[in-house]
Amino acid sequence: MNTIDTFSLKNVDPSWVPILKTALNTMDQHYLQQLTHNEWLPGKEAIFNAFSQPLTNVRYVLFGESPYPRKQSANGYAFYDAAVGDLWSPTGLTKQVNRATSLRNFIKMLLLAEALLNHHDLSQEAIAKLDKTGLIKTNDELFSRLLQHGFLLLNASLVLQVTSPEQDAKLWRPFLSSIIQALIQQPSPITWLLFGRIAKNILPFLHHINEEQIIITEHPYNLSFIKKRKILQLFHPMHLLCTHHK
Repeated sequence: MNTIDTFSLKNVDPSWVPILKTALNTMDQHYLQQLTHNEWLPGKEAIFNAFSQPLTNVRYVLFGESPYPRKQSANGYAFYDAAVGDLWSPTGLTKQVNRATSLRNFIKMLLLAEALLNHHDLSQEAIAKLDKTGLIKTNDELFSRLLQHGFLLLNASLVLQVTSPEQDAKLWRPFLSSIIQALIQQPSPITWLLFGRIAKNILPFLHHINEEQIIITEHPYNLSFIKKRKILQLFHPMHLLCTHHK
């Protein structure tokens, strides 16, 4: 049995299947065999969910660090917390969003990019005062829009287990190198986003990419991420929070 047969491909677009097979063959096969016996997140049913859209649709590749440490949250997409429902509450962001630090800061960044907030006041009180009539309502809507814009949401380590994320990420690098090579061969230009210290280790695989197509920043769980100029400039024209923009 090929290694890829041990993981579910039910949500994978057919254009990715031969690429995933090739990429898995570059990895330590003993490590992959261990995964078939160990407990880890997001689990074999969801590990490749990020490859749900056609290869030719990808315009942005966003690298995070590792899956969420909660079964109800980890779903195979970087930063997409499956446990979060509504975004807004009468007091600002919902408790679910505020507990998900990276998501909270990501939404605040989008509000800042949309000029709905200003640099001097990113508080719950300021968010509570916003007219949200024209804004999306749920986390699922937000990430559906990211996918519609052509985002491939990958983590530097596709699994989270009892070992350190850095150790797993190192073992997944050959896989990601193979995925990157497939993407580089596509005719449309791709923007690469590396969020966090572990994701930054992927940079050597992008050595022949134009620097203007690469954005390296701290992980969104850092408050400083919210005001990052390059990030704000990238997301401003997408209007991800506004219902009247597609």
